[in-house]
Amino acid sequence: MSDILSRRLALLGADPTLLAECLHGIERETLRVDARGQLSRRPHPRALGSALTHPQITTDYSEALLEFITPTGTRTPEVLDALDRVHRAAVAELDGERLWSGSMPCALPAEDEIPIADYGSSNIGRLKHVYRRGLALRYSRTMQCIAGIHYNFSLPEAAWELLRQQEGDARDARDYQSARYIALIRNFRRYSWLLMYLFGASPALDAGFLRGRPHRLQTLDERTLYLPHATSLRMSDLGYQSNAQASLTPDYNDLTTYTESLRRAVGTPYPPYAEIGTHQNGEWVQLNTNILQIENEYYATIRPKRVTRSGERPVQALMARGVQYIEVRCLDIDPFLPLGIDTTAALFLDAFLLYCALEGSPPLNGECSECTDNFASVVREGRKPGLRLQRHGASVTMIDWAAEMLDQIERCAETLDASLGGDAHRRAVAVQRQKVADVRLTPSARVLQELRERGESFADFGLRQSEAHAAYFASHPLSAGEQACYAQMARQSLEEQAEIEAAPQGDFDTFVAAYQASILATIGV
Repeated sequence: MSDILSRRLALLGADPTLLAECLHGIERETLRVDARGQLSRRPHPRALGSALTHPQITTDYSEALLEFITPTGTRTPEVLDALDRVHRAAVAELDGERLWSGSMPCALPAEDEIPIADYGSSNIGRLKHVYRRGLALRYSRTMQCIAGIHYNFSLPEAAWELLRQQEGDARDARDYQSARYIALIRNFRRYSWLLMYLFGASPALDAGFLRGRPHRLQTLDERTLYLPHATSLRMSDLGYQSNAQASLTPDYNDLTTYTESLRRAVGTPYPPYAEIGTHQNGEWVQLNTNILQIENEYYATIRPKRVTRSGERPVQALMARGVQYIEVRCLDIDPFLPLGIDTTAALFLDAFLLYCALEGSPPLNGECSECTDNFASVVREGRKPGLRLQRHGASVTMIDWAAEMLDQIERCAETLDASLGGDAHRRAVAVQRQKVADVRLTPSARVLQELRERGESFADFGLRQSEAHAAYFASHPLSAGEQACYAQMARQSLEEQAEIEAAPQGDFDTFVAAYQASILATIGV
């Protein structure tokens, strides 16, 4: 263990209350499918409330792509319990539909038959819809049906302040905290290949997903393509692709350069998008013709975040008040788990992210390409025997590096357990050690084993798991009081949307222009 990590762990561990106040939150995406495993064509169920205003149940890209959002909490198992409750509340209202079990989508209909999410007639609802029309135009509707899990994590401000004082840092509390979260992100870029090996769960996909695009996948059966050693095709170049974003790789050396890179992307035209324009046949098809329509279009494996105020853009919030938490975005949905994630995985993520936060993190500089290449290698061939990665220019076996990292992450897990009681974090690390020792235990290996042993296509496997999860939720219904609480949330969200739509809206073109100008004016473009 490095001296700096050891010293910081000892400092935070001396006050057990500090790490007990870390916050966690989970967002899980999942497609609605019918009993045959086909993408749902139904609108967002009214019984689930308004996708525009509901605090826990919304949609992402497609009308059929649900997103469940937990409240934040200090105890990871409680956050998983909250995720379980929102799943059970939703499943009870799906009227025979199922939640698709994996990250890569079910067999999809024709491109133009994939429904784009609708958020109503208000200007903000129309803006959200047009943004998604822009995503369809830029990346295809098919690509936007990929689902994942986002994991939010933060250390308490008191912990950052203690570290700042102990290290004699002259920056104010806000700037120090932001700098340390950016340092966490740099380390995440260095080490997140480990998460792909441990939790990648998409080594195969439905053959129709590629829509005839060239690829280097192998054929498992007439309906299934795969790579034999892949961990996460979702996070490979077969997932989200963007020529426009190819040059948009923030160096994460400080918050200012990060926000500046996003600001420029939101304000810089991209010629192929400019050729299309913002309107076709008198209708909006994208919010603007720039590299990014909005900041959230940037597909990153991790993001610095700050809760926004009413009418505030994400970059504005970061610039005004600094980084508040981070959002991990590279996690596949585990098709063997009803929630797509379990407490063991989440507890390991806490220890991993604490390691990234407290370990020394010099500027990446020349490491950027190394980090990118290591990540790409593991998502495409992470289970390949003898796979080697690059560490500071030297070749090292992935398995050896993983074992070394787990030793250090275990020390972070021990510190968390000392703060929270028990040994749950250490046991979570032990589970990951087993995967490093035996590749057959990884989710990606288990998926391929199931497909081969059962002679199933990817689509058939996904539907079978979706049915199993539906049976699990049906056998664990919410209590009458819990169901009534979710019903009230749904009604309230519908009322809130109605109030928004009843208010004077003004001209939509003017609204979009003002929305675009808000970020450009704030940062002096």
